[in-house]
Amino acid sequence: MSRLWSRKVHALTPYVPGEQPQDQQYIKLNTNESPYGPSPKAVEAMQKACNNDLRLYPDPQCRQLKQGIADYYQLDSNQVFVGNGSDEVLAFTFQGFFQKDLPLLFPDISYSFYPVYCELYDIKTQPQPLDENFAIRLPDYPTKNGGIIFPNPNAPTGRCLPLSEIEDLLRRNRESVVVIDEAYIDFGGESAATLVPRYDNLLVIQTLSKSRALAGIRVGFALGHPDLIDGLERIKNSFNSYPLDRPALAGAAASIEDHEHFIRSCEKVITTREWTTAELNKLGFKVVPSKANFVLASHPEHDAGDLYTALKQAGFLVRYFNKPRIGNHLRITIGTDDEMKQFIEQLIGLI
Repeated sequence: MSRLWSRKVHALTPYVPGEQPQDQQYIKLNTNESPYGPSPKAVEAMQKACNNDLRLYPDPQCRQLKQGIADYYQLDSNQVFVGNGSDEVLAFTFQGFFQKDLPLLFPDISYSFYPVYCELYDIKTQPQPLDENFAIRLPDYPTKNGGIIFPNPNAPTGRCLPLSEIEDLLRRNRESVVVIDEAYIDFGGESAATLVPRYDNLLVIQTLSKSRALAGIRVGFALGHPDLIDGLERIKNSFNSYPLDRPALAGAAASIEDHEHFIRSCEKVITTREWTTAELNKLGFKVVPSKANFVLASHPEHDAGDLYTALKQAGFLVRYFNKPRIGNHLRITIGTDDEMKQFIEQLIGLI
């Protein structure tokens, strides 16, 4: 460790992203990327944006993209915030709404960036345990809190809460911000975006990295009451007033408009997820019910760490979390039909 680091840097435990090895070609089922390409219209828009206008700064207000998102969710543009990937939007959210005397509530098994942000911004936390089936128990969340955040569907479990349970939470929790992290909502869940006009403390965060297959350009957004959006804008404009470049803005706006490609890609992932779940069950795996583009699975007779290693040696990357309660589970991203058939065939040889 560097002697020139601050005490804060010394104390940090950074987020660890999924592997992106360069040593050989893998079938990548470890980072929840889309197995299908982005909208051809988005690619064309980005290509057209790569012109002499790149000498000029992009629109700091991201007006065209905000309006497209607002139209899609039947909201006003002042209810939309745009950032450099949903992780940046989350970072601004933690800075802006959770630095309070009371603790932030989030599931004990969830997106591992949450505790990283809390450590970075000195936010008190009170993790809430999932039940024995890895389900979030919103009725158990105390009303005295400094904020609530959880993914829906949850990651890495894939379980999804119905909108009715989220609204029950919002009805009784009016004094702090409730954030629904919907990175995977398009693979079978129901977005809480429809609740935004009714609850001024609700913030819904989404990304174009998963269902829109644009992980490479880093675009995320938040939907919420104009006061919450204004708070995020104040932080953004105190940190980086030009968060998205011209090609990213053009591609993201075109992707939002291409509804047909979006629906078709999501439907293919959902179909393949259900097939993969059934095949894993046949092999004796226990699979957590998923509404995401991945499944969390364990085998009662095989160590997950050993399976992870054997699969990697065979050219298949999956995600292994050596953590309490999920230490014998693998998170498996849903690929194309052919990739998942190859994956199942490989597992048959290992089980």
